[in-house]
Amino acid sequence: MEKNNKKILNAWAMYDWANSVYPLVISSAIFPVYYTAVTTQTDAAGKIINDNVMVWGMQFKNTVISNYVLAFSFLVICLTSPLLSGIADTRGNKKRFLQFFCYLGAMACASLYFLSKDPNSLPWGLLSIFFASLGFWSSVVFYNSYLPDIADNETMDKVSAKGYSMGYMGSSLMLILCLVFIQALSEPLQLTKGEATRLCFVGVAIWWMGFAQIFFRKVKEEKKSNSGESIFKGFHELKKVWQQVKVNRSIKVYLTSFWFYSMGVQTVMLVAAYFGAKFLNMKAETLLPVILTIQFVGILGSIFFSWISKKYGNKLSLSITLIVWVLICIGAWFDAEYKSIEGFFVLAFFVGAVMGGIQSMSRSTYSKLIPEGTTDTASFFSFYDITEKFAMVIGLFIFAYVEQHSPVKGMQNSVLALIVFFIIGFFTLLRLKDPKLLPKKD
Repeated sequence: MEKNNKKILNAWAMYDWANSVYPLVISSAIFPVYYTAVTTQTDAAGKIINDNVMVWGMQFKNTVISNYVLAFSFLVICLTSPLLSGIADTRGNKKRFLQFFCYLGAMACASLYFLSKDPNSLPWGLLSIFFASLGFWSSVVFYNSYLPDIADNETMDKVSAKGYSMGYMGSSLMLILCLVFIQALSEPLQLTKGEATRLCFVGVAIWWMGFAQIFFRKVKEEKKSNSGESIFKGFHELKKVWQQVKVNRSIKVYLTSFWFYSMGVQTVMLVAAYFGAKFLNMKAETLLPVILTIQFVGILGSIFFSWISKKYGNKLSLSITLIVWVLICIGAWFDAEYKSIEGFFVLAFFVGAVMGGIQSMSRSTYSKLIPEGTTDTASFFSFYDITEKFAMVIGLFIFAYVEQHSPVKGMQNSVLALIVFFIIGFFTLLRLKDPKLLPKKD
């Protein structure tokens, strides 16, 4: 595949534009507010009376069961993506796998339309959450694996940052459209806000599948011969990658650091809206504009940290973001202690600033560390994504477990527990020394 082809790079970035509506609208913004509303009993003043739900004969806090479902989806991804990535590299059909999971995730988002206040709809809603997560994150495995195929080492940071920037812009536009539809158009259309919100979930599916076609049509791949031994070859390829990871100190140290700090980063991003809606009792009209602001700050953040990386190296860029994440967690604990909405606004700004930076730099840093001439990039990126997803399993499980067993401070104590992951990730990153991560000398 031709590297640094402008049309291919733009088409690749457009998939970020397409699929980022899931992590924003579904994971972070509108769905968490909707889910909390339909699974929580409140009094006339809006104070929570009961946030427990019965699912499959067991009682959970509403946010705890949703986090457990997400954690289980990431565990399934950990178990399946190595095999699927190995098969994709062997057959040369990464795009077909990407298409399958794209459509699976999008249709699962659409099926959230059927989640309502009816308790009988909750199990089906949780299944939709599971398959939407499975589809999105599995597709990202194959999407990320294209980066070293389409960009050389010198342009990876810029291309990776562009992808995230496009994702932030596209998802932000979709969120604005959803907010206008819910707040301004629901009444003229004789819809309740709940019905309008559920239609937005269908809109997310249409957006995701529709804009993904740009990537599917523009980005080609070379077909490899199918010898009928794809499953075994897939395992063989993964074994070769594992052997390289074990002896490659840079990748090994980096993945260890990445594993720890991803427990914190991904968990914070997945539960931030629940934290604001449930623990700080923020209303949708207050919370959603804040989340939208985070997206625009994230665009600037990804560009800013890409500039730091180019000037001072990836290691320093990532180190700065981890220090800020530790401060964010400390600030969140105090913010919850004093129930400060203003404090949440300040924290949201800094989350946005480092969110785009750490995601973009993590992806491009790993791409730089992959040995040159590697052809099984999907298998290498499956290791990367397994590391991240396994971290998310642990991070979400610990967050949910602490909340379930902290009847007074709940999420507040869960956020504080995440600090440990950022600190370990930071000090592990300090051990990483690789000339590929140094700024290029003029």
